[in-house]
Amino acid sequence: YSIYSSHSVQQFLYDPKRIHHHSCGVFRLQKGTVLDAGGSQASFGMQACTLTKRSFVNMSRDFGYYWLRLVIYIVVTVCIGSIYLNVGTKYNSILARGACASFIFGFVTFMSIGGFPSFVEDMKVFQRERLNGHYGVLAFVISNTLSAMPFLILITFLSGTLCYFMVRLHPGFMHYVFFVLCLYASVTVVESLMMAIASIIPNFLMGIIIGAGIQGIFMLVSGYFRLPHDIPKPFWRYPMSYISFHYWALQGQYQNDLVGLVFDNQDEELPKIPGEYILENVFQIDVSRSKWLDLSVLFGMIVIYRLLFFAMIKVSEDVTPWVRGYIARRRVQHKRREAELAMIRTPSLRGYVVDAAPELPADHP
Repeated sequence: YSIYSSHSVQQFLYDPKRIHHHSCGVFRLQKGTVLDAGGSQASFGMQACTLTKRSFVNMSRDFGYYWLRLVIYIVVTVCIGSIYLNVGTKYNSILARGACASFIFGFVTFMSIGGFPSFVEDMKVFQRERLNGHYGVLAFVISNTLSAMPFLILITFLSGTLCYFMVRLHPGFMHYVFFVLCLYASVTVVESLMMAIASIIPNFLMGIIIGAGIQGIFMLVSGYFRLPHDIPKPFWRYPMSYISFHYWALQGQYQNDLVGLVFDNQDEELPKIPGEYILENVFQIDVSRSKWLDLSVLFGMIVIYRLLFFAMIKVSEDVTPWVRGYIARRRVQHKRREAELAMIRTPSLRGYVVDAAPELPADHP
């Protein structure tokens, strides 16, 4: 008999024993063999492709996932462009360009934590389907990365284009491409970091607080609020500044924007200031290192954070049940110990009567 036939379904619904077997994850038929309910017969490529399509559809339908962030990004970048409109190459524009880049790669990328609630919902769906054995962890990580890529490209392309041409940063197509790619890599790093946090912290508020705290620390050692050579070496410069993606994003963007430009001096009689001199003496940046190396480090961080996301899910699957079992065993042992102590401390009525018998008078009944 087929388990999908109407007759078998009716027998299954009206038989309590079959319902009990269904709760255990096993279907038993009167005529046939026992079938396990777990596992997926689809190939890895089919799993990843199906998950990517489903995740892309869910992201496109959920306004709060990426569309709301797109609107906020455009509004914020228009504000940035209007404040730093046509920044130019005057002497005051040197620090203005540095402040503009710091705000873009600091606060604008910081807004990516707004998608954390949606990340948590995705993790809840994944955990339920993972228990049923529908697909593996690697397929989920790959599908999540691929489905989010078009939205991140759209967000960074539109907001980055508006900001770049309103501020009128370094002219040239390759400079524009580098700026957009650097912004995309920074936003994707933040997305990957928040996904890694969502895999172990399912609480919305706690996850946002932790993610904001981590990014706040990264911004402090980015090289803008405190120049690279002035950052304390034992911990904050090595390794924290090199772990911070803001550090590499700002280093690359400063080179991308200032190299090749010439700025006015404070006095018109003084010679003009080349951008290379500003990089070395004002922002303390090594101009011998290529800006494309900084960009490659950012893309490497994307891979590292995604691998960390994968590792955290695998560790949580193996470690979390063991930790919960250990805590449960400790609680049971503690309750047993308390019960044994209570039995020892509780006075026995029989012992009280036996001990008090010699003190009673002889004529006591």
